[in-house]
Amino acid sequence: MLRFANTYFLYGLLLIPFFIVIFWLMLRWKRKALNLFGEYAIIEQLIPDVSKGRLILKFCLLMFAYVFLIISLSNPQIGSKLEKIERKGVDLMIALDVSNSMLAQDIKPCRLDKAKQAISQLLDKLGNDRIGIIVFAGKAYIQLPITTDYAAAKLFLSTINTDVVPTQGTAIGDAIELAVNSFDNDKHSKAIIVITDGENHEGNAIDAAEAASELGINIYTIGMGLPEGAPIPVYNKYNSQIGYKKDKQNNTIITKLDETMLQQIASAGKGIYVRANNIQSGLKKVFNKINKMEKTEYESKIFSDYEDRFQYFIGISIIFLLIELIIFERKNKFLSKFKLFKS
Repeated sequence: MLRFANTYFLYGLLLIPFFIVIFWLMLRWKRKALNLFGEYAIIEQLIPDVSKGRLILKFCLLMFAYVFLIISLSNPQIGSKLEKIERKGVDLMIALDVSNSMLAQDIKPCRLDKAKQAISQLLDKLGNDRIGIIVFAGKAYIQLPITTDYAAAKLFLSTINTDVVPTQGTAIGDAIELAVNSFDNDKHSKAIIVITDGENHEGNAIDAAEAASELGINIYTIGMGLPEGAPIPVYNKYNSQIGYKKDKQNNTIITKLDETMLQQIASAGKGIYVRANNIQSGLKKVFNKINKMEKTEYESKIFSDYEDRFQYFIGISIIFLLIELIIFERKNKFLSKFKLFKS
């Protein structure tokens, strides 16, 4: 299979008709200039060393050199090499809390933004691991199915905010169950990272973590926030802060990190719990643990590895240029003495 890596250079071939027209006009101008000195047939006899054929030949050689130069710049490639790629890694599902309490600013710039920054940095460190993203508040949803496309993961990550899940709450158990169901049935090393403040925890998170552990899936929890807590900012439609969330008695609500619950979930899931702060997010410590897990082969592909062939066309172009240089417009008096084909 042949393809061109830089196809835009091929537009340079459209200049060839222009060069031909210019060359033809030059020959006409030259003939008219000679006619000023007398009849053209007589002038040709007075300058026998000048060869019109050689001039045309030199022009053709230059055009061939130009064509092959343009082709070389477009970098022709041939898919002649088949290579088997085996990837080994860990399957990761990140469950990210997007409830309103994640807007608290006890961790700068806020809990949710700090978590997103940490996930983005994690993506930069991944090699052959697969990753998926789940968002949850009162309910859990798959934001990104498990994939090796880290660029897509970053794109989806950038769109996450507290509006993506309309139902408020902290349904950690639902998020874990959804993450477990998002893995395929292959015997890969699997792990779930839950990033949340744990506040307003609902339901069966510990049971879900134990069930995941029985399937060989480790649960790691990262607590976003500080124990002393912080108020929850309220924003208008122009994304300007207009105050803090209040309860029915008009008291400012303080959201606090529920470390005890997150430690219990991590323990049930045979993972670890790490608290984030303004200096570190905790993902590095979790990633180091995950990195020690057994890497299993999860994908094997046969694909065509394209090989560059531009160097051959550059070589041909140079050969044409060298031939053009050694051919003179005037006939060589020394070579004309040799009658190779004289009978």
